[in-house]
Amino acid sequence: MTEPTANMTVDGDRLWDSLMEMARIGPGVAGGNNRQTVTDEDGEGRALFQRWCEAAGCSMGLDQMGNMFARREGSDPEALPVYVGSHLDTQPTGGKYDGVLGVLGGLEILRTLNDLDIRTRHPIVVTNWTNEEGTRFAPAMLASGVFAGVHAQDWAYDREDHDGKKFGDELARIGWKGEEEVGARKMHAFFELHIEQGPILEAEGKDIGVVTHGQGLSWTQVTVTGKESHTGSTPMPMRKNAGLGMARILDKVDEIAWSHKPDAVGAAGHIEVFPNSRNVIPGKAVFTVDFRSPELAVIEDMEARLRKEAQAICDEMGLEVAFEKVGGFDPVTFDEGCVTAVRAAAERLGYSHRDIISGAGHDACWINRVAPTAMVMCPCVDGLSHNEAEEISKAWAKAGADVLLHAVVETARIEG
Repeated sequence: MTEPTANMTVDGDRLWDSLMEMARIGPGVAGGNNRQTVTDEDGEGRALFQRWCEAAGCSMGLDQMGNMFARREGSDPEALPVYVGSHLDTQPTGGKYDGVLGVLGGLEILRTLNDLDIRTRHPIVVTNWTNEEGTRFAPAMLASGVFAGVHAQDWAYDREDHDGKKFGDELARIGWKGEEEVGARKMHAFFELHIEQGPILEAEGKDIGVVTHGQGLSWTQVTVTGKESHTGSTPMPMRKNAGLGMARILDKVDEIAWSHKPDAVGAAGHIEVFPNSRNVIPGKAVFTVDFRSPELAVIEDMEARLRKEAQAICDEMGLEVAFEKVGGFDPVTFDEGCVTAVRAAAERLGYSHRDIISGAGHDACWINRVAPTAMVMCPCVDGLSHNEAEEISKAWAKAGADVLLHAVVETARIEG
């Protein structure tokens, strides 16, 4: 067995060209992509990925959730494969790199090994996980969640989009519903390359983020109920303003998150006010508080304080309040051995790096439950993602793929 050497690197131009060619499928309106899960555009992107993988000498597997598995054989047919990948689906106004870099970076590994005529003991499998984004069919990371046993497959099939179409029906319609049992595959390890989706790496001038943990997430839907009344004729002391109650609670949300700095965050992105009329004091406000932290105890503390503080605010204002936990997952600690392989790869290749916590959910967070897992991150301009203006450089893409190559090949073991 031999270790990967520093001169073993990917073809950055070929990787970039592949990213740009995939981006032609499902173009957005402002330079990005709209290739939402199990749409015709998703099907077209999948077909292109399959053609590329077969041209690289791989066989393609497809399970009942539409997860794609491109396999490069190893020298030991009994050895468990090393998996690598991410997702090809995008947000409605998504960028060209979120998820796609991880899938095509995995493909570039296979192409590079072919170029160098290198054989590994363990097979290497590049994966495209279905519906990571969750924007059309909630929740996010749906198919990897079924694979890891987090979600029931029938439940996933019954998820509906805004038009009432079911995930399972749409998957079958586009022709990418396979026969393979979901989760039947066993993995030696799993690696995922992804853009950071945050500003830290670029701000600090680091080439690589070595992802040690994934933040846990808690979504609590809060409903504040007051009384609708005329904004002009209702005296201030007699108002039951649900909108004002919401504002005071959201100020408290910010305070709670700050109290657990620097890693905890909190805000409300989904907000509805009823009746949402210019001259009516809101009688009801519904909003979802998103708390995140890499520590479960911190998430639990923030949840408890939200309920306590919001209840106190509403009691004082004569408002009613109700809470519903509508989503979440516990923090993730990635496998020490896989993380070490990523860190060692960055050092071997001379790339600047730092340990980092993923602020977003990824397929790796679910796969970590069933296999040793780690992530590699590269910077993105201004930390911008889930936006058509999302951008990375060719050098960043190559650096991330180089580190991915070394971590995967070291784990898969070169035949010397």
